[in-house]
Amino acid sequence: MTSPTTMGKLTFDAVSPGVGLKAALAQPAAAVLDRIAASGLRGRGGAGFPTSVKWSMAAEADEADKYVVCNADEGEPGTFKDRVILSEFADLVFEGMTIAARVIAARKGIVYLRAEYSYLRRHLESALASRREEGLLGKRIGGKEGFDFDIEIHMGSGSYVCGEETALIESLEGHRGEPRNRPPFPIDTGYLGHPTIVNNVETFAWVVCILEKGAEWFKSHGTVKSTGHKLFSVSGDCSRPGVYEFPMGITVAELLEEVGGQGAKAVQVGGASGQCVPASQSDRTIAYEDVPTGGSIIIFGPKRDMLEVARNFLEFFVDESCGQCTPCREGVPKLLEGVQMLQQGACSMAYLKELCSLGETMRLASKCGLGQSAPNAFVSIARDFQDEILGRTGFGRRNGSDG
Repeated sequence: MTSPTTMGKLTFDAVSPGVGLKAALAQPAAAVLDRIAASGLRGRGGAGFPTSVKWSMAAEADEADKYVVCNADEGEPGTFKDRVILSEFADLVFEGMTIAARVIAARKGIVYLRAEYSYLRRHLESALASRREEGLLGKRIGGKEGFDFDIEIHMGSGSYVCGEETALIESLEGHRGEPRNRPPFPIDTGYLGHPTIVNNVETFAWVVCILEKGAEWFKSHGTVKSTGHKLFSVSGDCSRPGVYEFPMGITVAELLEEVGGQGAKAVQVGGASGQCVPASQSDRTIAYEDVPTGGSIIIFGPKRDMLEVARNFLEFFVDESCGQCTPCREGVPKLLEGVQMLQQGACSMAYLKELCSLGETMRLASKCGLGQSAPNAFVSIARDFQDEILGRTGFGRRNGSDG
């Protein structure tokens, strides 16, 4: 299988493997952490947690055994940029993990690789072997006495919920992939009960760029609260789909212009768990302070049926819910049932409002990100495409309508 097309040069193309690690080894671990903090780097997996904060808390943990975990379980619908990074820039990911190990004093790293990416394993193992031969993994990395660190590949279990960091850790330990109660957090009690940092593939690659090019270079792009560039997986109704690199803070309209998606009815930012942005809001910015994303951009043209879009996403969540908590287990099927009723013109306005209220409850009461984000598409489509929904023959007639 080939990688998706990358549209234009990426910053990663111009980074020399080894330079970032050399810079990290030439200064105290605390200085490396300060540089990451100064850059404002936030996790590129979607949650946007400040990378330096996570690493500093793990570094402060007084334990001999610590772990660096790379979340390569790229299961969000419409996301494929991590596949490109792993295919073309695996060395940057491994180098970023090694820099993280230097900061938190970890001796072992694990790449949790999506089951569907098993064809990449031989390529990744070859890259790891080369790094060991070059003294970039194993004992005394870079000639630094006491800096011992190595990385192994662990295949995922084919479950969407394992993209959540605590469910991922459960899977790593050989258990069913279910989210844990928090606290404690992985930085305190992670893999095998030891301090663990879990970061996305892209996050580790940007760490290397920051060590080579500097924090100010990274901060010079993006917004004050969402610094730097980001990779986006663009698909759907556009003339130029593929993997793009844009600065954080780009507007939806600017992105559509770049990818040939002008005239779109809506854009799903962040995959099935993200937000559906209608054309009337195309001036919104893709950034943590407005519309955050792990990288998925799905474009819906003017002929798309938005209820069918909502149904497709909800069917996905019905299949992928682990069933552990009641709001998600019972709520997602109820929302799907509501969409089916809407498609048949058998849902009253009063009941539609109740379903939206259920979605808000799920966001607050679900245990993990799956249940918290599963209602997003339904709620936003019900809110922003009421004319399309209300225009369906028989809407509200079978169950009564209150207008």
